[in-house]
Amino acid sequence: MTNSNRVALLFSNLGRKKIQADFQGGKLTSDAGAALLREVDRRVDLIDALADCIADPRQPAKITHNLRTMLAQRILAIALGYEDLNDHDSLRDDPLLQILTERGINEQQPLASSSTLCRLENRLDRKSLAKMAGVFVEQFIGSHSRAPDRIVLDFDATDDPVHGNQAGRFFHGYYDHYCFLPLYVFCGQQLLVAYLRPSKIDASKHSRAILKLLVRRFREVWPKVKIIFRGDSGFCRWKLLRWCDRHDIDYIVGLAQNAVLKRLVKPHLQQARKQFEQTGQKQRIFAETQYAAATWDRKRRVIVKAEYNTQGSNPRFVVTNLAGDAQALYDDLYCQRGDMENRIKEQQLDLFAGRTSCHEFLANQFRLLLSSAAYVLIESLRRLGLKGTELAKAQAGTIRLKLLKIGARISCSVRRIVLHLAGGYPLKELFARILSRLRNPLAVPT
Repeated sequence: MTNSNRVALLFSNLGRKKIQADFQGGKLTSDAGAALLREVDRRVDLIDALADCIADPRQPAKITHNLRTMLAQRILAIALGYEDLNDHDSLRDDPLLQILTERGINEQQPLASSSTLCRLENRLDRKSLAKMAGVFVEQFIGSHSRAPDRIVLDFDATDDPVHGNQAGRFFHGYYDHYCFLPLYVFCGQQLLVAYLRPSKIDASKHSRAILKLLVRRFREVWPKVKIIFRGDSGFCRWKLLRWCDRHDIDYIVGLAQNAVLKRLVKPHLQQARKQFEQTGQKQRIFAETQYAAATWDRKRRVIVKAEYNTQGSNPRFVVTNLAGDAQALYDDLYCQRGDMENRIKEQQLDLFAGRTSCHEFLANQFRLLLSSAAYVLIESLRRLGLKGTELAKAQAGTIRLKLLKIGARISCSVRRIVLHLAGGYPLKELFARILSRLRNPLAVPT
């Protein structure tokens, strides 16, 4: 039988010199920069915390791949850009991934195969998943050395398209396809909640219950923290606003247009249009009113933005219980929620949160949490290691390309494992600085 490792691969000549290749390079990896993720995990203790949430029903004497190793294998592979379980049929032999999972290099015993990882995905129950979801909140709390004065909780729903007969799939009229409707909660760039839901529901479904749980936990550890709930018009539900009013939670939430609001904004739009015709420049007029829909329990403050530009009128409405100038609240606080949409895109596009192709709904929730864990590692790397550098605002895909995808040769001895990184790597100094910060917390700039 032919040994494919020894077969020469012939390329076009370079002048008189032949160019050929083989697969005899030894212990090589294309992902050596992922050693930084291992340092991040040792700082934040994410994978161990997630593994502690999962009960393992297997008989210990018959276990080849322990649960913690499999969890690390899956999360780190997602962070490195390997989205499919099938990728692990070859990744399981990667010496670096064996190191990153803390198991160590063993040529005779690769990591878990795709079928073994699939069995893990399909045996988790709701209790384990709920515990795992709580880890992200504890990670957020642990990232603060002292109590913050204020936190802004951004809630948003998005579509997660599905293309098979997964349990819980439904057609969504707004998105015009079959999908799930996950709910995300972020505070700044830090992920707090990634909750998979069927799409046959209102966008705000369960958001009040999740907000209650978050507020209760945050006030346990930070009794004086000011909490602001922020969301688009899909979360403007009077029962949610009433709960916020009763529990000293500030809110600033979009409000969908209706006939009454259009009538209220009409004179302001006419004024903005007149000013636009005179100047040729976009015009914005801010006003406010007390408003209550027919189903609301009482009137609330509504900020009105009457805008007119080259595309015509563009009115917007925001309901809030915050004091302050209407334009400042709209521009400086409400509009900042747009950054959360970038974080969702980062997780869905770069970290494969939409790879929910299991048949069972709970298995897909587990996949969403795996993607979320990969995001937390990348975000922690950005926050702890990249602050003040040229990659301080880089998204996950850029961080992966510039910091994680580094070729290296791995050599092992009894006492040492050495990663011989590619000599032509262009960010050597930055890489060394990041590693120093991760190993020494005092090296992170404030």
